[in-house]
Amino acid sequence: MVKSKGNISKELFISILSTLLFSCSINQQKVSLKKIEGSPAYENSSLEIKEIVRSDIKYNFSFDINNYDLGIQTKKEFDYDLANSDKGQHIHFILNNGPYSAHYGENFDYELPDGNNIILAFLSRSYHESVKNPDAYILTQIGNSNQIDLDNEFLFYSRPKGTYEGLDTEKLLLDFYLVNTKLSASGNKVRLTIKQETFPQGTAFHQFLIDSWNAYYIEGLDKGDVTIKLELINNEGKLIETPFNPSERVVTLK
Repeated sequence: MVKSKGNISKELFISILSTLLFSCSINQQKVSLKKIEGSPAYENSSLEIKEIVRSDIKYNFSFDINNYDLGIQTKKEFDYDLANSDKGQHIHFILNNGPYSAHYGENFDYELPDGNNIILAFLSRSYHESVKNPDAYILTQIGNSNQIDLDNEFLFYSRPKGTYEGLDTEKLLLDFYLVNTKLSASGNKVRLTIKQETFPQGTAFHQFLIDSWNAYYIEGLDKGDVTIKLELINNEGKLIETPFNPSERVVTLK
């Protein structure tokens, strides 16, 4: 109900107050996104499917890997820390754009649900940064029903993932995988939205436009749950209609 002249309604007051608190939370936050530089390029590394064999509900995946060693620690030129696997370099295996599983050998079993399944696998450094050369990944589908066109433009989510503790909370690797598309200042982009509940400010949103396919790190997040959303958009800012777009994950910082 609107009050007499000189007053404002309770609803409008709450709306204005919420906007001010939201603006303060945005301005006071120190969240930043920075490109990772200093990783080995692995330009000549490759990953190929050797064989996929079904056994009951499980499938055995066998890969050929060239110019890339699984199970070793990745040498890097940057001096800061990212969450790292003590088992070394590995394969990221992504089913239907769900959270990846890490595999440290060229042969492993994986259980697939009924129906059509889209599988992306790519080489990963020990600190989970993907190798982005054109031969470092495979994209395939298994199943005869509801198959999709693999010539579509795809954005697959990779990192951040799960729970981070201690020093690992200071810099979170942001990494995603693109297939059949490129990013540029005048073309497609990835819109990153970070949402976090903070006290006493409330919900804080941080948004970045990414026009270069690289790995990045997110810095300055508070402890707690963080929602990461990735959207593949065109140059007009519209969401590209393609499977698995957008992607969203919740990670926890302790």
